[in-house]
Order: sequence, then structure tokens, then C-alpha cells
Amino acid sequence: MHLSGLLTLQLIAHLMADFFFQTDRLAKEKNQLGFQCPFLKWHALIVFLLSWILSFQLTFAGGALIIAITHFLMDGFKKYLNQSKLFGKYAFFIDQGFHFLVIILVVFFFGRYFEIQSILPLRLPIKGLLIILAFLICLKPANIFIKEVFRAFEIPVPDNDDLPNAGKLIGVLERVLVLTFILLGQFQAVGFLIAAKSILRYKNDDTLKTEYVLIGTMLSFGIALLAAVLLSLERLVGLYFV
Repeated sequence: MHLSGLLTLQLIAHLMADFFFQTDRLAKEKNQLGFQCPFLKWHALIVFLLSWILSFQLTFAGGALIIAITHFLMDGFKKYLNQSKLFGKYAFFIDQGFHFLVIILVVFFFGRYFEIQSILPLRLPIKGLLIILAFLICLKPANIFIKEVFRAFEIPVPDNDDLPNAGKLIGVLERVLVLTFILLGQFQAVGFLIAAKSILRYKNDDTLKTEYVLIGTMLSFGIALLAAVLLSLERLVGLYFV
């Protein structure tokens, strides 16, 4: 396994721990209570276990511990970051940026001072790992990212009688479809999907709701396209993390 594979695996571990192994209720409770949240220590344990297990290396235990401890500290202090008048609405982006930076630094220094040797006799192609990472990004993380963008730019969410969580499901489906079509080289299908949604969703007299849907759709498709671009970075990642 090259360093690029280890980095991708650690990013996958982070997404799983921070988005898929905690509910929205627990995440909200953690943001409000900080170090006083009972779930925080369990969250840090999940971060450690996923980071260590997905490294496929016994020697990465120390690196996983550093990632988990810094994750614990950042999530604990995020309560005060959320309360900041200046940085509160950007707390999510600051938090995630900090986590990603720590992961990159830990993987980089681990590669310099330790030999990367998987405990499993399996070859993990970087292209396959990047595909997994791209699809994970298009699921729950993208929904939360879009919500936080609306919050950061203070864009009001219009009241409507739509089915609960229907918008989230639509967003997930369209991103997965766009990414799948791009991987298959079916770019015409991507254009057809955009056109079809514009016909179905934009024909609305409510300007606020129309603009809300338009922004959400552009963000959603943009995330899917950036995830597809991520797959084209295979060679670039390999150059810097080998």
C-alpha cells in the first residue's frame, strides 16, 4: 500500500465516523454541550477504531490515537466556536478543515518515519478507494454541507408541505446518478437529468422557494462533479503520496 492509499482510507474513516456513525440528534447534542456531552468520548473512540482498522496496519495505532484525540478536542471546543458571532456560522467548515488537516499531517509524517505495510495480503488500488470516497461524499456529508452553506450565507428555508426528508433523498439520488453517469462516460445522461429536474422543480410561482431549490440543485450537482474530478486526481495524489 502506498501513502496515497493510506490517506484515502483515513479520509473514508473520517467520513464514516463523523457522518455515518452518529445521528443528527447526537451531532446536535455534541455541538451544544461540547465536553459535557456523554457521546463525545464514544465518538472519539469510534474515530480511533475506524482510523486504526482502516489503516490495515498495527503500527498506525499511534497515528489513529493522535487523530482521535485532536478530533475529541476540536469537537469539544466546537461548542464555543458555534457561539462566536464572527465564526459561528462557519463552525462546520472550520471543524472539518481542521480534521482534514490533522489527517493529512499524520499520514504524511507516518509515511516519513514508518514503513507502510498492510497486515492483509491485499492490493488496494487507489482508483477503487477514490471511487468509494467519492460516493461517500455524495451521500450524507453532501446533505450536511449544503445545509451549512445555507446557514453560512443566511439563506432562509421556505416553509412547504413537502414530504419530510424528501429533498435530502432527492439530492442523494441525483448526486449518485450524476457520479455514476460520469464514471460510465454518459455525459448526455447528466445533461438530461439536469434538464428533467429543472422542468419538475423550477415551475413554481414562489420566488423564494424557486431560488432555494435552484441554489440547492447547483450545490448538489457541483458536489457530484467535484467528486468526479476527485477520481481524476489519482495520478496527482500518487505523485505526492508514494
